[in-house]
Amino acid sequence: MFIATANVLETIQPAFLDRMEVIHLSGYIEEEKLQIARRHLIPKQMRENGVTGKHLEFTDRSLRKIIGQYTREVGLRNLEREIGSVCRKVAVEVAEGKWSKRITVSEKAVEKYLGPPRHLSDNLLKKDQVGVATGLAWTPYGGDVLFIEAVAMKGDGRLQLTGHLGEVMKESAMAALSYIKARSETFDIPLALFKERDLHVHVPEGATPKDGPSAGITMATAIVSALSGVPVRREVAMTGEITLRGEVLPIGGVKEKVIAAKAARIREVILPRLNQKDLGEIPKKIQQGLKFTFVDTVEEALKAALKK
Repeated sequence: MFIATANVLETIQPAFLDRMEVIHLSGYIEEEKLQIARRHLIPKQMRENGVTGKHLEFTDRSLRKIIGQYTREVGLRNLEREIGSVCRKVAVEVAEGKWSKRITVSEKAVEKYLGPPRHLSDNLLKKDQVGVATGLAWTPYGGDVLFIEAVAMKGDGRLQLTGHLGEVMKESAMAALSYIKARSETFDIPLALFKERDLHVHVPEGATPKDGPSAGITMATAIVSALSGVPVRREVAMTGEITLRGEVLPIGGVKEKVIAAKAARIREVILPRLNQKDLGEIPKKIQQGLKFTFVDTVEEALKAALKK
């Protein structure tokens, strides 16, 4: 018998995978990382770098800043690495005689030891915007928040897709546009507009490849918003695959996506109704402060996501 770990299953040979028992472990939330850092990571790194509680103390605020702004992972490797970096730099200062009393690592001191923040701790849009919808994605490193942008301009009805999108994601955008054309009267969008406007759909961070069907309702929301001029509510994030008939199909990675929404200060999450059962796997602590809206159709998702 042997135990192995992996970030993704797709690269494992099917015949080999069929003989394995797979246990899926979701990532840690911020509070869990904080407690693990207090109980295990900090004592370990202090021992390895020759400092003790007499030399160094981390505040909860400083740890939360390291977790939120210097690491972006579901695990703890980078968090331990950053804590170790602080411990080493403090050890040097103690050895040089710069400190005669215990150093308290504050939020400001984190930047002194680790440099400028590498990630934004709050991914929430600053205001409601036309043509910008917030989606939730699954990655091998956990859930993530992504923004899908759509803009309509004078043209002859072409659709342009950018942002290093995979084939499945491109097909989701085309399916969303076809559905919206077929139901243009429902959304108060003149059918002639599709012949007079080009549509450009973009997903930022173009250097990062993106694929999967779960961005379907996010793309549909961004497109309807761009064509109708109605803003998308900034505090809402969504995920779900769509069909040409406007049905919203279930997706995977719900727990990871909800954790990402929580970290990004999202207030409402739109999910396919068939994913309602997956909430049972998500701790109540993560669900607190989040409103979940379950939908069967794109129309229901738009009613929840658009400003009016």
